[in-house]
Amino acid sequence: MAAKVTGLGHVGLFVHDMPTMLDFYTNVLGMTVTDRGGERIVFLSARPSEEHHELALAHSADQKTEAGQVSFHVNSLTDLKALYRKVKDYGCTFDRIVNHGIAFGAYFRDPEDNRVEIYWATGIDYPQPFADPIDLEASDSDLLKALEDLPPRQGTGAHLYGKNVGKRITAQPQEAARV
Repeated sequence: MAAKVTGLGHVGLFVHDMPTMLDFYTNVLGMTVTDRGGERIVFLSARPSEEHHELALAHSADQKTEAGQVSFHVNSLTDLKALYRKVKDYGCTFDRIVNHGIAFGAYFRDPEDNRVEIYWATGIDYPQPFADPIDLEASDSDLLKALEDLPPRQGTGAHLYGKNVGKRITAQPQEAARV
């Protein structure tokens, strides 16, 4: 087998206000500081026993990161709802909360206006892109019913992961080539 990447290792963000950003990513999102380079750079991990850092915050007075989004996984729907409330209580603005089929995602802006997503992977294989608005204040049973009620959808890829709930309809090769 040919050499290939094995996963995304980390993301770096330029920040103007290191104390505020460090407070947000540690005290609100729960990441752990694993190393520091003085006041210039701080390394953080959600899984410090497995990954030295997943996020590097680098102080810069004149640079800003223009990432489309930085996404963080949570372990359960309960965790997603709790973290949603914690981020909301901190004062961040959510601009999108959706059922992707494969995940429930909540998108917001961090203190320096970087777009961040927190998401719970549902374990369901569902063709992307897909985003149906949901309310994380709804009951767990209502949110899980939204997953059960997803209609079958045509996708261009084969079923490669997740629970096969009969929702993915694989496109014929000639149809997939047109997408």
